[in-house]
Amino acid sequence: MGKYVIARPVVSELVVEKSRFLCTLTRVESEAEAQGFVRAMKKKYWDATHNCSAYIVGADNRVERSNDDGEPSGTAGSPMLEVLRRKELYNTAAVVTRYFGGIKLGAGGLTRTYGKAVAQAVDEAGLAERVPMADCSFLWSLDDVGRVLNLLYQQSLFTVGDVEYGSRAKLHLVMPESRKEEAEAWLTESLSRPVQLEEERKFFKECPVLSRP
Repeated sequence: MGKYVIARPVVSELVVEKSRFLCTLTRVESEAEAQGFVRAMKKKYWDATHNCSAYIVGADNRVERSNDDGEPSGTAGSPMLEVLRRKELYNTAAVVTRYFGGIKLGAGGLTRTYGKAVAQAVDEAGLAERVPMADCSFLWSLDDVGRVLNLLYQQSLFTVGDVEYGSRAKLHLVMPESRKEEAEAWLTESLSRPVQLEEERKFFKECPVLSRP
């Protein structure tokens, strides 16, 4: 299962035995987008010796593909894909472009170098975790909403979003989706009456990962 995405797209360069390896790393949201990216890199670097690729699309129902693009079988695409797996990445595509420098690296050298090129690019890009978030709401009487808001601002389970005023006040609370039940329990206890949160919308919040796997 994928856990991280890259924080930003990068182009990273690695030189080994006079061969240049350019790793272009980007985010993709579908296999069609990943395939389009690979084609675009082959067109951009049309004069290169090889444009090898690997991508993972989807956090759960994953699609994983790799291509050696003329390098000996298993020496390019597979080690590239293995780095993406080891880094727990998803929705990520990598193309390593090789300009041959005249010195053969051998199967072991190629495997190490293609993997290293992707790992270096991932380190330069940085990782981010997409945390599932929820905008939830509940209704409260207008004459007591000021007191309730004061209470809500003093806790750290969620942040207070919009407040809609009608015949009753509709208070929006934004929180990680996993904290919804905990927030309901806190509200019920703090407000001395049962509170059930209505989920208005879901979205993702990206949080930088400081320690990388």
